[in-house]
Amino acid sequence: MPVIGFLSTSPGPVASIEVGFRRGLNETGFTEGRNVAIEFRWADQYDRLSALAADLVRRQVTVIATSGLPATVAAKAATATIPIVFQLASDPVALGLVTSLNRPGGNLTGLTSLNEEIGPKRLELLHEVIPSATIIALLMNPTSPNAEMLSRDVQEVARTLGLKLHVVHANNERDFDTVFAGLAQLQVGGLVAGAHVLFNSRSEQLAALALRYAVPMITPYREFAAAGGLMSYGQSIPDQYRQAGVYVGRSCVAARGEGAAAADAGDRHPRSRFT
Repeated sequence: MPVIGFLSTSPGPVASIEVGFRRGLNETGFTEGRNVAIEFRWADQYDRLSALAADLVRRQVTVIATSGLPATVAAKAATATIPIVFQLASDPVALGLVTSLNRPGGNLTGLTSLNEEIGPKRLELLHEVIPSATIIALLMNPTSPNAEMLSRDVQEVARTLGLKLHVVHANNERDFDTVFAGLAQLQVGGLVAGAHVLFNSRSEQLAALALRYAVPMITPYREFAAAGGLMSYGQSIPDQYRQAGVYVGRSCVAARGEGAAAADAGDRHPRSRFT
């Protein structure tokens, strides 16, 4: 039975991620507990990722699925032989993780939502909906490797639109109350959330705070809008992780050989191998 390692920087399991990931595995003929095992590793702090990645390598997992840049970097540092399937919000080529999108090279492949790159678009959309708001806040996790880039890009768009932008930080869910309580002092008329698994995993909490403090807010995640928040703009998290599950399932098929592939997947799904 192949064993899949799943490494993420979330403070805890995220239902939309797990549901989508298992659905993708099912599409390639794998069901957890029947013909595949999954070892989930959720890191509440970035400094735990290296140890968790090393633990998965010691367990000799068949493939490692990663969520986010820090988890991907940790997995890449831990092994050069075990296939790694990443899910990122930024361009993996620009980050130096792969050689190109069509020929990644090495033992890494995966998907990107380019969620960081469309961060400025969220500011534009919020401005269209609330044109009277001239002071906007950008909510970011300061420990994110892409925090500086996102802040710079959104600041540039804010200047173009004639808006004043405040950057506010939260690196855990306990910071959210402090952030929202301080928005009134900054006279903020709208709030844009950056892309981060912390914000996705706490969509309901953010929606409740936005309603309590009457702050128009936009995030990358549909779960936020479904929980009562104003709006979201970004990819479908369950569908993205479904596709990641498909990639991981294909790598398990490749690892077991073509004979097992026909038996497990009915020879209905395309093979893929890491180059």
